[in-house]
Amino acid sequence: MAHLSSFAQRQTGLRYTRTAIAFHWLIALLIICGFALGWVMTDIPGFTPTKLRYFSWHKWIGVTVFALVVLRILWRATHAAPPLPAGMPAWQRSAAQVTHVALYVLMVLIPVSGYLYSLAANVPVVYLGLVPLPRLIAPDPVLKVVLKNVHIALNYTLLVLVVLHVAAALKHQWLDRDGLLSRMIPFIK
Repeated sequence: MAHLSSFAQRQTGLRYTRTAIAFHWLIALLIICGFALGWVMTDIPGFTPTKLRYFSWHKWIGVTVFALVVLRILWRATHAAPPLPAGMPAWQRSAAQVTHVALYVLMVLIPVSGYLYSLAANVPVVYLGLVPLPRLIAPDPVLKVVLKNVHIALNYTLLVLVVLHVAAALKHQWLDRDGLLSRMIPFIK
């Protein structure tokens, strides 16, 4: 499969659709930005205008990721992923499947936990400063601490899975040379 041209791969269904590729990279970029912003904003002492602005941007990124992930899941439900390389061992196929499911679950749970954490902290979420999101829970200082810790733990779990995901993709590209990475990166042959 590694020797097939990009055109041949598209024609034989060995690549993701352009829509799936766009979802993948847009969500990945937003997650990286949201994680970096979360890291920086929590280290700013006090409640400065900059810190409050970063918190707002972080929330807006989370809401956007959540919406895009829901759309991505709907897209994936109606568009099958291309097949994995034929020679891939069964344990790698299973690991890929489990990792992908875990990534989707985390991409849903992380924004939800952040949203609920904000509500428990009595901080409304107003998307893009324009659309107030509903209050699903009442302010609760005990739940606030729990949800903050859950949000942080889920983010670090996602970080570990993303590192494994990237490492596996690079292994397939450079060691196995099975063309797996070209399914998601359009310009790789």
